[in-house]
Amino acid sequence: MQRYFVGKAYSNETNFEIQGENYHHMVRVMRMTPEDQVYLVFEDQVTIVAEIVKVTDEAVFLVEKEKELVQKELPTYLTIASGYPKGDKLEWIVQKGTELGAHEFVGFPADSSVVKWDGKKLGKKQQRLEKIAKEAAEQSHRQHAPKIQLFENKQDFYRYITEFDVILVAYEESAKQGEQSKLAQALKNIKTGSRVLAIFGPEGGLSPKEIALFEEMQAIICGLGPRILRTETAPLYLLSVASYQWEMV
Repeated sequence: MQRYFVGKAYSNETNFEIQGENYHHMVRVMRMTPEDQVYLVFEDQVTIVAEIVKVTDEAVFLVEKEKELVQKELPTYLTIASGYPKGDKLEWIVQKGTELGAHEFVGFPADSSVVKWDGKKLGKKQQRLEKIAKEAAEQSHRQHAPKIQLFENKQDFYRYITEFDVILVAYEESAKQGEQSKLAQALKNIKTGSRVLAIFGPEGGLSPKEIALFEEMQAIICGLGPRILRTETAPLYLLSVASYQWEMV
């Protein structure tokens, strides 16, 4: 069944009107007609099954049939922060990371980032990434479409970090030195509902200066197993490990 994010909080109404992009997809792409059913996902993560009762030239009218009861979201709010990588790697991270349950994605200019994006280019990039996240959330039957934040100034990113309960930093030097326990221990100790930020460097990794700064912020510096992972692979590894620890054990 097709899933649509409607961009507003759920109310106690039972009748709904859909316009705009979702209308176009329902009517023009999926060719839906009365009696077809869809999922409607609201900003507060309430999800309902709704049945189409009427289609006009501008809107689809639906009635609620039942609520989705199965929880699809990770029990903590895990945000992925990536130092700007080259090419379309950030798009890959957002798409696959959304499928794996990330709550939000952040991009920042790391010391070794090669790409340089100004405010105008960041705005266009953010719009594209938000579209990718929304489509991936619909495909993977999420109850939340991740938000995207792209920082032009690293100082703004450093101030943003202070909002989190737990900060994890993936550092390849820790992996090279054989450190394998800090991530597992941290994930076990994180409380349900916590805001967690996981930071990853670009292709050149994080600099010693950045690591020192993160340590001053009480970040947990950890390896991701004995192998060195690419910048686009590391966030997916951490999300998979977190899902196992929080949802499967």
